[in-house]
Amino acid sequence: MSALQDYYKSECVPALKQEFGYTNHMQVPKLHKIVLNMGLGEAVQNPKIIEGAVNELTLIAGQKAVVTKAKKSIASFKLREGMPIGCRVTLRGERMYDFFSKLVNIALPRVRDFRGISPKGFDGRGNFSLGVKEQIIFPEIDYDKIDKIKGLNISIITSAPSNDEGRSLLKLLGMPFRA
Repeated sequence: MSALQDYYKSECVPALKQEFGYTNHMQVPKLHKIVLNMGLGEAVQNPKIIEGAVNELTLIAGQKAVVTKAKKSIASFKLREGMPIGCRVTLRGERMYDFFSKLVNIALPRVRDFRGISPKGFDGRGNFSLGVKEQIIFPEIDYDKIDKIKGLNISIITSAPSNDEGRSLLKLLGMPFRA
């Protein structure tokens, strides 16, 4: 069991029970999964860029990335159905907690001019999404070996029914929200 998962069970569950008045510990919100997505529009002209993105996302997540393909053809973008246009990874369980801990404690403080994360990334159901402009904030990425700086989207899916409960959960887990 990871240290963050241990911390969640011992510290976060009682705090959330007290804050929202839950009677059962199964009502307390928890992390379900974290999805990392890297969309590569330039892969239409240069298909080899996908390989580098898959390798980088695999290093970041610690799990093999899956190539995503276009669902529809779009003539104005010279895109055909089935062409590879990105990659993604879905993390669950211990890997999810390890990645969340690495994101909060190591990667986010390495962002240039970091002042905290905007709390506006919630979707109304307690799930949170944020975008990272540079993949080089993760310590696994070697700056000399990358061909191009790419961004990625991180979606944190929780079991919280509302934004307030999801925000409280993420704040207790260490997410640095702006005031």
